[in-house]
Amino acid sequence: MKKLIFYLALIFFTSITCYSQSKIKKAENSLNNNDEKSSTSSRKERKTRYDNDAGGDNFFTDAIAELLLKSVLYASYYTLIESPPEREYNASQAFITKYPYYNSKKGNYSYDWGENTDVFRTLLSGRYVSENSRIKGAHLNLDMRFLKRIGFEVDYLQLWENNPNFGSDNLAIYTVLAKYHRVRTEKFDAWWGLGGSYVDGQVDRFGFSYGLGAELFFAKPISLESNFNQTFINTETVKKLNILINYHTKCYLFTGGYEHLKIGNQKFATITIGTGVFF
Repeated sequence: MKKLIFYLALIFFTSITCYSQSKIKKAENSLNNNDEKSSTSSRKERKTRYDNDAGGDNFFTDAIAELLLKSVLYASYYTLIESPPEREYNASQAFITKYPYYNSKKGNYSYDWGENTDVFRTLLSGRYVSENSRIKGAHLNLDMRFLKRIGFEVDYLQLWENNPNFGSDNLAIYTVLAKYHRVRTEKFDAWWGLGGSYVDGQVDRFGFSYGLGAELFFAKPISLESNFNQTFINTETVKKLNILINYHTKCYLFTGGYEHLKIGNQKFATITIGTGVFF
């Protein structure tokens, strides 16, 4: 009987130990636990490449591979930057507006230069995020556009978790992206970007990031916006997806919607609301 009680107590306390972590702490641990796996995998990959190279080079295979690579790069340029037929359309030389719906029904771009356009524009915004009564957060973003097509974005996400059983935890993610605005029409625009992110706290890691985004100006003064960002940390990822409805009034922006986060093996489904200003 004593042994049975001992084993039951052991199982009970082991279960408490396994689950006595906040959601943020679990996310941090999932990113950190893959560090060693990543190092081991890298060593195996280097050994495999060395073994393959030791077998001798095949000139014909290398030539075909080089040709395919050049073809992919050539096609990628037209896909990511601009194809020759697109240069004939107004969108190719579209100008940045001072802010959406500036004395017109146009969004972020205008085909004509005028009082509603500029060569440089910045949007500073802040949003409150919440999953439940325990998990809250803040999202600060600085988004700059210049030279018609180029952009630069700095994003800061801070999460706090206050759990009466596990205590308090917090996590910060800093992201920087260089952006190219691929589609530039008066009602719709889309972009892609490359950069990096830093995950603070116990993770303390930098990772490569890419992003995609689009905004549709379907009815003044409303727009529908969506953007996605993914960062690679060790063998795990950090993903951010936003689906937002924006209300524009003069140079001010009021926004609300849904933000989905996946940090390591933990998912956060949050609502978000905020405001911004164009200048």
